[in-house]
Amino acid sequence: MKGFLLSLICLGLAGPVLAEPSSEEPSSKVAWTLETLNFVKKGNAENGKILTESGKILTAKSCADCHNETSSNPQLDGQLPTYLYKQLVDYKNGNRKDPAATMNDWASKLSEQNMADLAAYYGKQAAKPGKGGASDPTGIVSVGDGKRMEPACSSCHGGSGQGEKVDTPRLAGQKAVYLENTLLDYREGKRANDIYSRMRLIASKLSDLEIEQLAKYYSTLD
Repeated sequence: MKGFLLSLICLGLAGPVLAEPSSEEPSSKVAWTLETLNFVKKGNAENGKILTESGKILTAKSCADCHNETSSNPQLDGQLPTYLYKQLVDYKNGNRKDPAATMNDWASKLSEQNMADLAAYYGKQAAKPGKGGASDPTGIVSVGDGKRMEPACSSCHGGSGQGEKVDTPRLAGQKAVYLENTLLDYREGKRANDIYSRMRLIASKLSDLEIEQLAKYYSTLD
């Protein structure tokens, strides 16, 4: 059943439903209702800019102190606002765990409006370009692997890694070290805020080499 749901989700046929029918704690408490989508869409980017730069409002640091070119933390510019909003909510609720607890602590201080504003700000920034000339040595990006029931990455993340649907992130130009660590965390169950375990199921079938190659591939995309 999970395989069937995964196929629907990756093909974009299951719609933006974010509620897990389970008696256990859901992997995320974000539900993409029309109201929530409109709320995020109306985020105030100018206020988001103030929040990113004035660290004094929420924390001793600004966002750029941690999210910069020299860190292993993710590149945020040009990311889908809905994806960023969901991650902040998940950090605040504890559905996504930061090993250092920095993001959980920081997000706990944010209001719903703060999160929508931050998401709007970063969503309006120009995405960092990759180096270009990328080629996929795994074949998983565009074709997948039928023998392992591994869907193509492009079926969810788009043919150019631009991100698709409601909360599927942009991968193009993202840091290779962050992408590699994220896939490893999904594979090992250290990250578990993916709906219907979709990324955990996908990553569980990837080898170390494939994870490294996929991370390098997406980091070089424009």
